[in-house]
Amino acid sequence: MFRFLSGLFARDMGIDLGTANVVVYQKGKGIVADEPSVIAYRKSPNTKDEIIAIGRRAKDMIGKTPQSIITLRPLRHGVIANFDVTEAMLQFYIRMVNGERRLFAHPRVIVSVPACVTEVERKAVIDACLGGGAREAYIIEEPLAAALGAGLPIHEPKGSMVMNIGGGATEVAVLSLGGIVESSSLRVAGDDIDEAIVELLRQNFKMCIGEATAEEIKISVGSACPLDEELSIEVKGRDLSNGLPKTLVVTSSDVRIALEPLIRRMEETVRETLERTSPELVRDIVERGIILTGGGAMLKGLSKRLSLSLNIPVMCAEQPLYAVALGIGKVLDELEKMKRVLISI
Repeated sequence: MFRFLSGLFARDMGIDLGTANVVVYQKGKGIVADEPSVIAYRKSPNTKDEIIAIGRRAKDMIGKTPQSIITLRPLRHGVIANFDVTEAMLQFYIRMVNGERRLFAHPRVIVSVPACVTEVERKAVIDACLGGGAREAYIIEEPLAAALGAGLPIHEPKGSMVMNIGGGATEVAVLSLGGIVESSSLRVAGDDIDEAIVELLRQNFKMCIGEATAEEIKISVGSACPLDEELSIEVKGRDLSNGLPKTLVVTSSDVRIALEPLIRRMEETVRETLERTSPELVRDIVERGIILTGGGAMLKGLSKRLSLSLNIPVMCAEQPLYAVALGIGKVLDELEKMKRVLISI
């Protein structure tokens, strides 16, 4: 009875629980939060750890905290690496959405996870949601949610293909009749691009930079194919030879060389998925093209590079960063009807 009554006060919500970002969708309102998947807490040997900040405030603290405060990303490659911290983060967003009703509110929550995760990892996500205050918790596979959010007609008896490039994993999936027919997962994505840029500056320029600087370089000058006009950015970091501050200029061609092995692995993952797909579905994909979603889809020239390499039209979704969250929103709007695409443990 209490669970039924608590549902009257709750606002059903969907959470794109990404390695790099958490995007929260509230039924009837749309996207209400877009924050980095980072949490900062003060470690205590005697009492429960104290949460200092979650989201953007916590991300701003990375590399700048005293020893008593720890900043971490509780998800790695799309799955939970630290259960207690993830539960605290989910509880924060559930309370944030339900505002003044939060003492009585226990909403139904849908969370996206990579299609490749194990049953144990799915159960960990659901347990974290229930521990965070959800009344009911469901899982939806990220490629499926991304396809819905991008507006693909996945319920038709025709093939659609989506490539979702997140922070921790790249997933490629062929969909038809409301389900995933073939899928592949590659644990190479946005975080690995940042690491490749860090390594580029370390090896070629003898300079040490942090995660935030690498991300800034990626967004500003990162590209998957030659640009009409090459870009450059001034980078500040630490000189590895003497430990002093150093400033230099990095170009888009420099970064592109570092990213080349990663882009090739993404291309190979798409090829492998197409090889396992039936000819009839491949024909549909050639006609409709491949849709890119996720933050990694915004890398300059990526759609052009993939299109030339695969000989298939490749387009970026209208809102690639929010495709998964928008797809979850479509499921929330017709939850009873769409429960067949969800996973409940």
